[in-house]
Amino acid sequence: MRVLLLSGYDAPSHRRWREQLAARYPDWQWTQLSLPPRHFKWRMRGSGFLWAFEQANRLREPYDLLIATSMVDLSALRGLVPEVARIPTLVYFHENQFAYPQRKQQRANVEPQLINLYTALCADQVAFNSDYNRRTFLAGVADLLSRLPDRVPDTVLAQLHARSRVMPIPIEHDCFVPDRAPEDGPLTLIWNHRWEYDKAPDRLLNGLRRFFELCPEGKAGEPPIRVHVVGQQFRQQPPAFEALKSLLDAHGAGGAWGYVESREAYGRLLAESHVVLSTALHDFQGLSVLEAVAAGCHPLVPDREAYPEWFAPEYRYLSDPENPEFEAQAFAERLLSWCRARAQGEWLAVPDIDFLHERRWHPVYRDELIGLSRTSKI
Repeated sequence: MRVLLLSGYDAPSHRRWREQLAARYPDWQWTQLSLPPRHFKWRMRGSGFLWAFEQANRLREPYDLLIATSMVDLSALRGLVPEVARIPTLVYFHENQFAYPQRKQQRANVEPQLINLYTALCADQVAFNSDYNRRTFLAGVADLLSRLPDRVPDTVLAQLHARSRVMPIPIEHDCFVPDRAPEDGPLTLIWNHRWEYDKAPDRLLNGLRRFFELCPEGKAGEPPIRVHVVGQQFRQQPPAFEALKSLLDAHGAGGAWGYVESREAYGRLLAESHVVLSTALHDFQGLSVLEAVAAGCHPLVPDREAYPEWFAPEYRYLSDPENPEFEAQAFAERLLSWCRARAQGEWLAVPDIDFLHERRWHPVYRDELIGLSRTSKI
């Protein structure tokens, strides 16, 4: 089978997804086109335009299947290269623009939402990495259609519902560490996300400030916790990181800081961590948290986004995106209760996420993709 795979904004998680997808089925012939993860708005609008002129010959080759991310302007690409419209197509949503949080200074922009909508309507199947992603996309489309001035087709939502399904990014076998023995020493936390505003480092800062207010120093002056703060960094970073480092240093609780270059070094950090944290306002699957849980970490995550799909209530703290102070208190109280429980030997079990193991999802992906490729569009 010949497969054309298009990644319009090839962020590290998107690149990893497409490379693993191709490696999973090595007997298929893969042609992969991707664009660097910069100039987001231009990538959303310009991906189809750029490829139509730069890769026209490759796009016109005979393919059995097209897989495109939701960052691809598929409607423009089909218009400029009509041969693409004849290929059975799956669009994969790592995220959707209807549920993506905006900075306060940003103006609402409907164009990325329309590109998501048009691209989904061009697809024969639409896959989402979580049900939260699927639900917020469909709800966002319904809201958008209700606000358009006139002549809105009444079959749009029904079509999207019919062709939508949930296909999480599988967790690789190598990520799973069975029966990991608990580490000694202070309770060690890891926050392992992109250093951007949508991952809410300000909420991590507020939660830890409140925790240190509630929690006295450990025995013999030892800090009650140690915190690793790692992840992809950018030239511009939210100011919360500087304040966060000062806070951790002041309490002697600082651990690893910044981007971890090697997979092996990152794996060692996960192995010594007891808890993986999320404070994010944007996690459509929460892959970095899930991988840490597979490695033996306990998740401490907000009660929103995709997390209620993966984890029971005891691993989630009450959240309110509109009330950071409430959320900081809930985060700190849950973390303090975990510190006390661990000290008393009443530690929670690590949740089982074997349902996301790659061995369960490889056959699902294979059957979906082969079945779609056999759909004639001539």
